[in-house]
Order: sequence, then structure tokens, then C-alpha cells
Amino acid sequence: MTGLLPHNHGVLEVEHGVDADQCVLRTEHPHWAQRLRDSGYATGYFGKWHVERTGELEPFGWNTFDIRGARDHANASQKGLAADDSMDPDTVRFYEGPDGYNDTLKYAVTDVTPNDRAIGGPAGLACEWLDDRREDPWCCVVSYYEPNESLIVGREAYELYDVDSLELPKNLKDDLSDRPNIYRRDQQIWNDVSDDEWRQILACYYGRITELDGQVKRVLDKLEATGQLDNTVVIFTADHGRYVGSHGLEAHNFGAFEEIYNVPLVVAGPGVAEGITTDALVGFHEIGQTILEVAGENPIDVPDSASFADLLADPVAAADNHREAYAEYFGSRFRLTQRVLWQDEWKFVFNGFDFDELYNVKADPWEMENLIDRPEHADRIREMMAGIWRRMHETGDTTLLNSHYHSMRFAAVGPNSGQ
Repeated sequence: MTGLLPHNHGVLEVEHGVDADQCVLRTEHPHWAQRLRDSGYATGYFGKWHVERTGELEPFGWNTFDIRGARDHANASQKGLAADDSMDPDTVRFYEGPDGYNDTLKYAVTDVTPNDRAIGGPAGLACEWLDDRREDPWCCVVSYYEPNESLIVGREAYELYDVDSLELPKNLKDDLSDRPNIYRRDQQIWNDVSDDEWRQILACYYGRITELDGQVKRVLDKLEATGQLDNTVVIFTADHGRYVGSHGLEAHNFGAFEEIYNVPLVVAGPGVAEGITTDALVGFHEIGQTILEVAGENPIDVPDSASFADLLADPVAAADNHREAYAEYFGSRFRLTQRVLWQDEWKFVFNGFDFDELYNVKADPWEMENLIDRPEHADRIREMMAGIWRRMHETGDTTLLNSHYHSMRFAAVGPNSGQ
């Protein structure tokens, strides 16, 4: 929304920071929706709002909004989600134990159709709003909790998948022996999940994705029926991935692996090249800048992000402009610090809480071998760590830049190397 990285916009984690003074969005920078609204766009936002605490979206550029379900989601995150009578009791499974933890619904199959469950809400609201938008320029966000959270799936979508024949992740049995200790500590939670249950989890996950595809189709069908599809740029993406067994993990709260960072991004519409897949590297925080350029608006003046509209227009010619990507992570309740730099097929993870990681994601796409201690890569490690410091200097990541104190010299090279 802001084009900023977390250290600049202030939300280091979302609903997990439950105290009122934690992870509060800084408001001195404009959001891209404000720019569009000020230029005469009608703006509508429907569904999941993982941006700030008030739930009042008008100050951030959204004249019409409905984020129903946000309070229920926050309560479920704190108390755990229970099963109900609509779920097939033979399919209901919970995360249980150790003693003292809330039981939380893991997955279940229901006969309630998607349009009659929470997943059907955002598309329904958006379709109603789009009916009245045929003349004016507009921007609409349709946002979902799915396919994250407890894997509740409708029977029709679930039965599209043969559970017993589903392929398990190739890195399911990764022992993480050369990775940060917190990864292995998190992996212990899932040690008792059998291969058969991992397949069951995958079937429910794939089923939820199938249902989500159906909801996207509702919106596209509405655009086509109202004659707006050919004049609309459609962006489909996600805020993060999910392990569902990769590296022996579930959820998404720890680890800098590709299953979490390499998320879908599909763009179609006027001025966008058709039928092309690219391995160019872009960031989620750059989408707002891209929207503004496509709409003919001025960019948000921040150093953290830039538009990739050139890539949409000509993915082949522009690919060399997008060979580096950057991310940062601050943990979820349990504090930790990660900065991640991608350069073509190379990926370096600076861990402020444990030893670093280096992968060649082309030669090792499952990230099973950490190359950080290989002497032949020492120069690359120093160069990529300097690249991370450079990003910190450019974006004002001042906390880590001030880590010269002698007991904090964790990195292969220090902050001055990025100047």
C-alpha cells in the first residue's frame, strides 16, 4: 500500500502484535489508493485487511469498503478455531498439545458451498459494487484469508484430488541440520505428522485454492458481463506462501524459503504482454508503484520500491532490469531478524539470530543444501552481504546500520561495506 519496507512503514507483524502500541502503521507516507482517488477514481476494498488496526479505510484511499470477518479472524488467531456441525466429523482434525495450548482446527471437509461460506463474501461484495461502475474509472481490491488458516474445504473441490496419489514435497524429510536452529525447533511441532496426513493436508489446501480460483472467476465473469473486462488491468497475487510439508514445516511463520517468498503474480489487461512467463525478480511492495505507473500517476517518492511496468509491457526486453530482489522479516511474537537478497539464481539470507544461509535456487530448487560454509563462496557471501547493507543504507534501515558495537559483529562484512 505504501511502497515501503516494514522498517519504514512500522508494521513489523500484523494482528500478532496485540498491544495497542505495537506494530502501528506510520501515516506520513501516502498509499497508492489515495493517489487514484485524488485523480477521480472510485475505490472499493472488500475482504481481508491486513494493513493497519483501525479498520477505517477511508483515510487510506478507499471510499467504499467492507472488511467483514476481520474481528472473527483476530479472535480465531488468539483462541483457536473450532469445528461446527457443517463439517464432516470423519474429516475433522485438530492441532493438539502440548498441554496448555488451545486446540486449533487443522482441516475439515464441509458440504456448505463456497458462496455460502466466508470465502464467498469478498467476491459477492465486489460484484455488487462493480455493477455501478460502468462509466467511471475505478480500482477494486478483492482480498481473501484463503487459502491460509485452517483448511476448511468444500466437498466438491476436495473430491477433485485423489488424496492417496498426491505427491509429497521433495524436501519433506529435510533434517535442516545446517540451517538456523529456530527452523529445527519449529519443525519439531510437525514431527508426528504422517505421510498420509500430509497428503490429506495437501488435498484440503489444493481444494481451497480451487475454490479461490472459482471466486476470482466470479469477479472476472462480472467484468465480462458488464463490458469492462477488456479495459481492466487484473492483478492476482498473494501476501505469502505456505509450507504444507516442505522442509517438514507447516504454516509460514519461520524460514526464508522459496515456498514462502516465491508467490503467484499474474497480470493481464491493456498494455500487458500475453501468454508469457518470466523469472524476473519483483517484490510485493512494488505492486503499488506499478499500479500508479500503469494508471498514469506519479509514483510514491520512497527509495524502497520502484515500478515494474516495463516488465509487464515487454517481459523479455525488461528482464535484465529485474535480477535482484530484497526482503526483510522480523519474526512473529518470537523476535528475530532476517534480510534476504536474491541475485539471479543466488539467494543469501542474513540471520541476526543464528548462522546465515546461501542457496543456489537453480541448482538446488528445494533449498536442501546451505552453502554458507563453503570456502569457494566466501567472496560471493561478502559481496551479497554488502548488497544487503547497501539496501539498508538506501532505505534507512537505521537499527541494523548502527550495529558496529563489538558484540554485534555477526555479518561477513560490516555496514560500511554497503556505502
